[in-house]
Amino acid sequence: MNILITGSNGQLGNEMRVLSVSHSRHTYFFTDVEELDITSSDAVSSFVQSNAIDLIVNCAAYTNVDKAEEDEATAMKINGEALAVLGSQGVRVIHISTDYVFSGDEHVPCRETDPVAPRTAYGRTKYEGEKNLLAVCPEAVILRTAWLYSSFGNNFVKTMIRLGKEKEQLGVVFDQIGTPTYAADLAQAIFTVIESSVWRPGIYHFTNEGVCSWYDFTIAIHSLAGITKCHVFPISSEEYVYKTPRPHYSVLDKSKFKKTFGVEIPYWLDGLKRCMLAISELAS
Repeated sequence: MNILITGSNGQLGNEMRVLSVSHSRHTYFFTDVEELDITSSDAVSSFVQSNAIDLIVNCAAYTNVDKAEEDEATAMKINGEALAVLGSQGVRVIHISTDYVFSGDEHVPCRETDPVAPRTAYGRTKYEGEKNLLAVCPEAVILRTAWLYSSFGNNFVKTMIRLGKEKEQLGVVFDQIGTPTYAADLAQAIFTVIESSVWRPGIYHFTNEGVCSWYDFTIAIHSLAGITKCHVFPISSEEYVYKTPRPHYSVLDKSKFKKTFGVEIPYWLDGLKRCMLAISELAS
């Protein structure tokens, strides 16, 4: 197959690029905004036709939650309207969505069939993208994920490592619960969908296994990084000033994905250990 990967310079796109080396029986086309404007119907159609694309994996997104509140129109164009363009090409599509489509007030892991109630511009635009894609491409696969990080790009893990080396103490929120997800494991999940002998369309949830708070996550990051001189202490969401509200509970139920594709999903701490090793290797 000829497979188009959009958003290839982001965390997930870069992990897809790395893993594609071991999935070389397909031909991959890695693009970002400089090579392909996914909001342009003419540009996407021309690219798909000229390269005989069989499958689109959309890793592109407007992910700045705070800026999305200030410029929802731009976020909607990329997260929402572009999905109608990508889904109208007459090829299969795998799209990455988010836990932000839910309210964040849940107390049990969210299933794919649970009602959505996005409370932020980011969540609204991502949900609009899901609807737009399924309206024109009902055979699409949508993977919702959460708390994504990688050895590539800027993310929470790298920020906590930097702050841990710069500061003597650091307050981190303890009452927001979710599952840190290593982008390399999400990339592997995408390849599992691609390599499946039968195409299984639908909405799926994928994160690493287990749950923790941002405080717990930070403690683990510092421990693995050997940071001992920074005192990390827990604070409540009320003590941390957010421009945009964050979900208090972002845990996704992954039973459907595991059952459908017959896979085991790595525990979040195992994923973090592998990511920290990759960060160390890139720094050396």
